[in-house]
Amino acid sequence: MKTIGYIILQLSVIFTLSCSRCMNLSTGGMSVSINKNMQFHFAVGNSVNPVEKGYSDIDSLFSEKGSSGKFVLKNIIRIKVNEEPGPGIRYIIKGEGKVGGSKIRKEIFLTDYEKYPSVVFISFRYTNLTSATISLRKIKFDILHFSSGGDDPDFWSFQGESSPLRKSWILPVRKGFYQKNYMGTNESDYGGGIPVSCLWRKDAGFSVGHISGMPEIVSLPVLMGENDKSAEMCIERNFDLPFKLAGGESFSTITSFIESYNGDCFMPLRRYASIMAKHGIIMPESEPDAFGSAWCTWGYGSNFTVKEIMETLPMVKRMGIKWVTVDDGFQRADGDWRLNKKKFPEGDSDMKKLVDVIHNMGMKAQIWYKPLVTEPDVPFLKEYPNCLVEDISGQPYNITGNGKYEMSPADNDVIAETRSLITRYIRYYGFDGIKLDSHHLNSINPDYNSFHSPKDPYRANRMLPLFYKMIYDTARNLNPHAVIQLCPCGCCFSFYDMPYVNQFVSSDPLDSRQVRTRGYVYRAIAPNTAYFADHVELIDGGDDFASQIGIGAVPGTKFTYPADNPSQKESFLLTPEKQKIWKKAFVLYEKHKLSVGEYVPGYYDIGYDKPETHLIKKGDTLYYAFYADDYCGDIDFRGLKEGRYEVYDYYHNRCMGEIDASDHIMKNIKFHGSLLIELNKKLNR
Repeated sequence: MKTIGYIILQLSVIFTLSCSRCMNLSTGGMSVSINKNMQFHFAVGNSVNPVEKGYSDIDSLFSEKGSSGKFVLKNIIRIKVNEEPGPGIRYIIKGEGKVGGSKIRKEIFLTDYEKYPSVVFISFRYTNLTSATISLRKIKFDILHFSSGGDDPDFWSFQGESSPLRKSWILPVRKGFYQKNYMGTNESDYGGGIPVSCLWRKDAGFSVGHISGMPEIVSLPVLMGENDKSAEMCIERNFDLPFKLAGGESFSTITSFIESYNGDCFMPLRRYASIMAKHGIIMPESEPDAFGSAWCTWGYGSNFTVKEIMETLPMVKRMGIKWVTVDDGFQRADGDWRLNKKKFPEGDSDMKKLVDVIHNMGMKAQIWYKPLVTEPDVPFLKEYPNCLVEDISGQPYNITGNGKYEMSPADNDVIAETRSLITRYIRYYGFDGIKLDSHHLNSINPDYNSFHSPKDPYRANRMLPLFYKMIYDTARNLNPHAVIQLCPCGCCFSFYDMPYVNQFVSSDPLDSRQVRTRGYVYRAIAPNTAYFADHVELIDGGDDFASQIGIGAVPGTKFTYPADNPSQKESFLLTPEKQKIWKKAFVLYEKHKLSVGEYVPGYYDIGYDKPETHLIKKGDTLYYAFYADDYCGDIDFRGLKEGRYEVYDYYHNRCMGEIDASDHIMKNIKFHGSLLIELNKKLNR
């Protein structure tokens, strides 16, 4: 049998339903119905408007001779299961139909676990009932048609793809919308992501995703045609070469899920992380040091000098910043990680001295490193020429667009060299953490190198999480408190890499909202992992610390002082005026440190609610962060317990009065950009 994924059945009570009946299943707030043509209909009990109008195919096969047509339901078997998620009911829905004129049997395995109400887990198995081979080009499954409720926009969505466009992950969906959400490599150096799509209206939402224990080469497209009154979401697998299904053979899809919910994407993403933890993909808990603010040498660019760093460190210390990152430019070339002799003439001893200075000033030191990339003429590549990822013609991929090559995370020499470098950074130089950086780090191109696994070109991509695990384990074995940051520049993190770093990063955001919404996603998936907001100079105005501090992110900066590097086109000079803003921000961060607070979901919709609102609880204190370009109107303090509260604008150090839990709206509030509020309950005297 050919397989794509696997299914585990534990049989208990078995009976067959009459094929003349439609199957009806209710789980949590969602109901699922199946008709005699094996078509599905989804409904949500508390939704005023229907979420799906009529029955439709939940899957579709595409062969070289045509697509699948109508199926006829034969029977439904209901069995009890007790698996890793706990007890549940599995429905095996069997029927027959044709794809491209060839007869096939379709079996849908639909499971409803008690632990996950409003979620159904689905896999499909197809058997070729003819003697002729069927050549499959594509399969779509978990197809859901979600009707618009007339909101503006029609929907909001979470879509976790990575591409050179560096789009936001939380997007409005209107007529004419399409996004592929391909989880493989896009271009030569972007790809991967979080294999879940969330789509919601004001009154209802659905998420679709898969629960494979490894990265899968699938898409999760979301589309809404120009004339459509509904949006479509599904999982799609395109075969690079026709998938040959011989007579009598079967194949199975990966296990996937469809979930209904109310509100935005926060809770579906948190449930997804909970489900995946049962499959061994467990989000990390960060070291306390991972929540320390950071300064990076990148303001000086790759042409930094050690003198510039040394002259800046006293100001970094004065700002109250906890980490110093030595960024790109210390090495001779990408792939040649020996120290640049012009900057470090005494070699390793010079780097050790720099780290010692940082430590003696009471700060932590982090080093930048770009793994899995090499320039063509470096010594390592000359010694190990077979380490590269190659395309089907046997040529190395030109990643980053400037003649650099991609190395395989499954190559033993690459693994050994990387382990040696991590040891040098942590043990010999004394760095407290490592920043893994570059947009090619999220996924690996198909590898046809004959020295690797040319018959399985996606093996290297599946091995990528284990490569990061090796780095993480190596560093933490040398220093149990090491902080490992992965920055897949502009990309949505690959979910499968996330367990092997203990500091996420907003990763070259294009604006302040991307900082906030990326933090929203990460706080949903990994509530105990530090989220670094990257350099404040990247976002609105170059000084929007409120978008970092207010959402519970770790603030960062790359200011230069007392002068810019003359080779840099853009200035990041910390002027006297900026010094006041920067000092205030880092003091406020340390005072409140919302990054270690509890993000409270469910009271605000990240898409539909205006102003955009975030709520964090720390002890008995509630912190609200409101964001809008220019706002004049009411603000609603949701989630209050009974009693009265003092309303304090902690960013501008002003009292705004009091509010009662029974009437939690403040009228006629004006602000520009942000309003950060601390609410403390007044004690009865």
